[in-house]
Amino acid sequence: MLLRAALALLPALSMVLPLWAEPLRVGRAAVKITPAAGIPMAGYYSFRLSEGTHDDLFAKALVLESGDAKVALVACDLVDIDEALAASAREAVHAATGIVPARIMISATHSHTGPLLNRRFLATAPAAPKKLAEQYRAALPQRIVETVRLADQSLTPARAWTATGREESLGFYRRFLMKDGTVRFNPGKMNPDIVQPMGSIDPDVALAYFDSPEGRPLSAYVNFALHLDTVGGAQFSADYPYTLAKLLAKLKGPEMLTIFTIGAAGNINHIDVSHKEPQKGHLEAQRIGTVLAGEVLKTMAKLKPATSALLQSAQEIVPLPIPSYTAAERADAAKVAAQFGAAKPPPFLDLVHAMKVLDVAERKGEPLAAEVQVITLGDQIAWVALPGEIFVELGVAIKKASPFPQTIIVELANGSVSYVPTKKAYAEGAYEATSARAAPGGGELLAETAIRLLALLHRNLKLQ
Repeated sequence: MLLRAALALLPALSMVLPLWAEPLRVGRAAVKITPAAGIPMAGYYSFRLSEGTHDDLFAKALVLESGDAKVALVACDLVDIDEALAASAREAVHAATGIVPARIMISATHSHTGPLLNRRFLATAPAAPKKLAEQYRAALPQRIVETVRLADQSLTPARAWTATGREESLGFYRRFLMKDGTVRFNPGKMNPDIVQPMGSIDPDVALAYFDSPEGRPLSAYVNFALHLDTVGGAQFSADYPYTLAKLLAKLKGPEMLTIFTIGAAGNINHIDVSHKEPQKGHLEAQRIGTVLAGEVLKTMAKLKPATSALLQSAQEIVPLPIPSYTAAERADAAKVAAQFGAAKPPPFLDLVHAMKVLDVAERKGEPLAAEVQVITLGDQIAWVALPGEIFVELGVAIKKASPFPQTIIVELANGSVSYVPTKKAYAEGAYEATSARAAPGGGELLAETAIRLLALLHRNLKLQ
């Protein structure tokens, strides 16, 4: 909370932290964060309790060090991680390792088969499962600390490489123009009323690869813009990144840690509406993970060295405007939200809207404090952290404008402001726009800030 309070005092101030020394050292670690059975599971607007574990959930950390300077990149197998959790974890990591919070990126992979941590959704949960969730949430920052601490302790001389693959068969734009002129999200397979998708996917498979000076694999950092909602059911699972990591470890060696982060995939999922075959369950997750692993392996043949180990970071808190609601609208929303988890819940979009109204009203007109964070390695690789489910068009715009050849967009990082659509998508409506907490234009503000920070750090390179 200390970080949140400090950042709130600087709503429009960029903080740039150049990190000077080289050569590079890299550490990596993974710590299990799988909860006990019986805890509520995340991912949907309904309650379901975990019945066990298919594959363990992890917090994975990559620590990069150049001289006295360090950054930490953390990915957790969770549906999201809110600002308070991220701030608590960053402060605790700083206390344990000395890495300053501004140089720590904590993101969620967006697995829909992890624990439910959202306090709004948990408000109506039964007492026993709710207590389990609250206990898990309280313990989570220290588990993140442990994985960063272990990564920090494993630092070893390393080389960095990068390349970008292309996989066009896994992701699908999930917003469709219908014959009646409306736009619908996930309208169903073989729906005869579909006219066309409203946009295109981002097929980039971004890879940052680290090995020892002798060529021993250390870590593969993989980023791809595709929702993690392929498994379903009531067992914990990391979804398709589980298969991705398992296959790469089998082929490259068990010492190599694969870290997956999700790109700008707010409106991208795995559902191909052009055929009727079901696409749900562990076999589907395995299929996706296997195809993605194959593309990563092909991409490894194209790796180019990142010849500079100069690390830089920058962050800016962007105040995102929020909509306003009347007292009557807030009262109606409270009545609808109280039915979350009921045997006969209200219509889906009514519940989505109600949860949004209550979240926004709680802020009493205060803008959302959305953090944009950029971490760069030399002049080749940039990580851009954005706090929400970012529409693919915004991620592509950032990458196209970036002066860094490999620009990796990491959504759901350092917090979550829910969906972040484009202005165009707000006008179209449908689920994502109904759920979005920020007012129209917020996504463009985040993209513009990221592009500006990327340009700033690239200019700084010329001054070194």
